[in-house]
Amino acid sequence: MRITVVIPALNEEGNIGRLVDETFAVMPDHDLAAVIVVDDASTDGTPAELASLARRHAKFRYLRHDARSGQSCAVRTGVWAASSPIIATMDGDGQNDPADIMSLVAKLGPRPGEGAALVGGVRVKRKAEASKRLASIAANKIRGALFKDNCPDSGCGVKVFWRDAYIRLPFFSTLHRFMPAMFQTYGHRVDYAPVNDRPRVTGQSKYTNWGRALVGAYDLLGVVWLMRRTKTPRIVADSGVARATASGIQTAPASRSPVAHVNGYNAAGE
Repeated sequence: MRITVVIPALNEEGNIGRLVDETFAVMPDHDLAAVIVVDDASTDGTPAELASLARRHAKFRYLRHDARSGQSCAVRTGVWAASSPIIATMDGDGQNDPADIMSLVAKLGPRPGEGAALVGGVRVKRKAEASKRLASIAANKIRGALFKDNCPDSGCGVKVFWRDAYIRLPFFSTLHRFMPAMFQTYGHRVDYAPVNDRPRVTGQSKYTNWGRALVGAYDLLGVVWLMRRTKTPRIVADSGVARATASGIQTAPASRSPVAHVNGYNAAGE
C-alpha cells in the first residue's frame, strides 16, 4: 500500500531540508506516494528551503498556511492533500527518524477495520532535557488515568495510520496530542512500537512545559467530554449486502469498522 509522509513545519530552517532529503533516501520508492510538508506560516527561511526541495524531488509537495494555525491543523491540511490510503507523520524538527516509518507500517492492520488502524512511536533513550522528559512522564500518567488508552508516549510525532479512519474523526486544534484516544473512541485498534529519538540540530522547540500544561489541562476536559458523548455502534445486519449477494453482485467482506460518525452522529444523522 502506498504511503504519504506528512510533516508539519514552523520555522524549521536548517532542519526541514535535511529531514526531507533523508526521508527520500530511506523510504522505499515503490511504497512512497509523496512527502508533503505543510508550512504553518513560517517567518524564517523555511519557505525558501521548501521551494528548493520541490525542485529536487518529483514526489515532494509543500503547502503554506496564510496564518499560523497550529500543528494539528497542519497535519490535517497534509492528510487532506494526500491521495494514498496510508499516512505517516513526523515532526519537522528532525528529531523523528524516517527510518522508523516502515517498521510502524509493518504493524498496521491489513485494511481499515482489521488490526491496528494507528501505530504510534514510543521514543527510547530520549534526547530532550530532563525537565521535558519528566513533564512527559507526568502528562502520560494523567492521560492514561483519564483515557485508558494505554498510550506510553502521546507526544511522539512519528505515527502511521489509515487515512480513511483519520478523516472520520472530529477535528479540534490539538487533535495530534490525542490521536490514540480518539482512534480508540471511534472503534479502532491502536498499537505502538519503539522508535529512535534524536537531538534537535538547530532552532528552538515551539513548546514549553508551562505552555503545554495550560493548554493540556483545558483540552483534557474537552476530550473526556467528547469520548463520553461519542457512540460507535457496529453494523450487524445490512439488507443492502443481502440484496447485492442475491443478485450475483460481488461484494466486499463485511467491514468490522464502525459506522462513519461525525461528533457522535452517523451519516444518517442518528
